[in-house]
Amino acid sequence: MKILHTSDWHIGRTLYGKKRYEEFEAFLQWLVETIQMQKVDILLVCGDVFDTGNPSNRAQELYYRFLCDVANTCCRHVLVIAGNHDSPSFLDAPKALLRTLHVQVIGSTPLKKEEEVLVLYNREEIEAIICAVPYLHDKDIRTAEAGETIDDKNAKLVEGLKKHYEEVCSIAEQKRRGRPDIPIIAMGHLFTAGGKTVEGDGVRELYVGSLTHIELDVFPSCIDYLALGHLHIQQYVGNQMNRCYSGSPIPMGFGEANQEKRVMLLEFNDAKPTILELSVPCFQQLVRIVGPLETIQAKLNALQEEHSQAWLEIEYTGKDLIPNLRELLDESLLDSTMEIRRIKNKQVMDRVLNNLSKEETLDELSEQDVFIRCLDAYKVPEEERKELIESYTEIVQALQEDDANAE
Repeated sequence: MKILHTSDWHIGRTLYGKKRYEEFEAFLQWLVETIQMQKVDILLVCGDVFDTGNPSNRAQELYYRFLCDVANTCCRHVLVIAGNHDSPSFLDAPKALLRTLHVQVIGSTPLKKEEEVLVLYNREEIEAIICAVPYLHDKDIRTAEAGETIDDKNAKLVEGLKKHYEEVCSIAEQKRRGRPDIPIIAMGHLFTAGGKTVEGDGVRELYVGSLTHIELDVFPSCIDYLALGHLHIQQYVGNQMNRCYSGSPIPMGFGEANQEKRVMLLEFNDAKPTILELSVPCFQQLVRIVGPLETIQAKLNALQEEHSQAWLEIEYTGKDLIPNLRELLDESLLDSTMEIRRIKNKQVMDRVLNNLSKEETLDELSEQDVFIRCLDAYKVPEEERKELIESYTEIVQALQEDDANAE
């Protein structure tokens, strides 16, 4: 039995206003071809299918066309869980229809945990048991109480996650009926302790005012493979090969430009997986150039000689003031198919703002950064800030998790 693990597609995401549908379409076509070539039996999609809870018509078209294409391959089962970027009710809405294509979707957290435990059959034989746990919202795993400290909240969140996985895995073990040759595979969308991120990847902290990153001991030992989503760098949790993030299949920002993107191919003989990392082709080159003008020009010339079609992020760090930097660089690329998506010219902003230590634009700041600037502007005393920041962060998370598609 072969299983392919992928996550964090973020269909519909833009890059500094540039739409990326051609990249998403190319990846999904490659994925269909890979499923067929590798003779994959089960596909796991571990959350953040879309970049927003209200995906565009084009994003939806790509998703549903992909599911139809997979239905015409050797793949017998497709399992999709919601991530923190997804609307649970949007993913759930067509689940009865998708079941006819052998696609099972868990968007919202079911009232009965048995509904998260999916027994997969090959003809009449059980071939795997999947604990399809979607992104667990704060309200799914923690009851708020008056007077709680942030440490109390964090402890409750960790305990709630642990209890949830213990319960679904207990159900899975019951369904396995004492047959250790049947693998138990758990899916999840969360942030584990020690997880790696990069600047500009859009990965959010998941819980209120918290760095609640989940330790490995939260997950029961009966799990033969833990398929995770949320972090965009492919990585293993605690150096255990059977606890894994597949990472995003295309770079979400220039911080991921030099990463080799992957999906995970598992082959099970009994319950022990052999794990193979499959490299995803680069469908759109991203290049970040940092340095003085001569360094930037030299790199641009080298890319032009390669007939590159890269999208560029350029950060000028030279000492000379060049107010027309954009015009100079655009002129040098007139005969090129490359596109400059962003230019950071620190010298101009430093001169204008009396040598501030860092140029900041709104798209570089998080919601919390902006709130802290407001606290600074109004000279709020340090002793009052912690409670204000916690309350503000809780409000922001509630807005992010509000399911606009729910009735």
